[in-house]
Amino acid sequence: MHRNARKSLVLAFAAVAAFHAAAALAADPSELPVMFADDFESGDLSRWKATDPEAWRLAADGDRHILQQFAASKVQTEVRSPFNRAVVSGLCVGDFQFDVDVQSTARDYPHRDVCLFFGYQDPTHFYYVHLGQRADDHANQIFIVNQAPRVKISTTSSEGTPWNNDWHHVRIVRRAESGEIAVYFDSMETPVMTATDTTFQWGTVGVGTFDDTANFNNVHLRGETVDHAQN
Repeated sequence: MHRNARKSLVLAFAAVAAFHAAAALAADPSELPVMFADDFESGDLSRWKATDPEAWRLAADGDRHILQQFAASKVQTEVRSPFNRAVVSGLCVGDFQFDVDVQSTARDYPHRDVCLFFGYQDPTHFYYVHLGQRADDHANQIFIVNQAPRVKISTTSSEGTPWNNDWHHVRIVRRAESGEIAVYFDSMETPVMTATDTTFQWGTVGVGTFDDTANFNNVHLRGETVDHAQN
């Protein structure tokens, strides 16, 4: 075989291998690069933008530090959606795996909740998962906020989130092109909620509650950077 032909063949095989590697990477968000991580030990909250900064603070929890939403905000959202929200600035992610340790500090009642935000573009365009103690059409579901009050988009959900005073681990996996959303609580084997929606292909992530209080730690985001100017 001619040297140039061999070289072309090698390059072709390399391109195919690279394509399949990229496809495999996109199919498994756990293999995507780390885009953001915060254990709050630095004391720097400059990347976090809250609807009501007066409701958030760094706090000590034993020998570590946590992000604490210690008060239920009085700030009203533009459309019916969670009042307490802190999102990470400077991120624009497509496919991702979002992990957070959460602790509900609210009183025990059916809508006791913690919320995680994703695909967040602005205060009236985003998704969020409401981890509520008892499921109904407005609790313990995945929602979209699209210039209108939040709408449930869950296709499956559990009967409720078993809140107590302990710390729990939550994971959201998102595949933007297919619209797949999966939410995990403590067990990472089987999702407690799922949805499919392609409305928002990019955005940042965040934490908060609807109208309760909560603590957060070990925020960890793996993802695929998206230039939203191209979308």
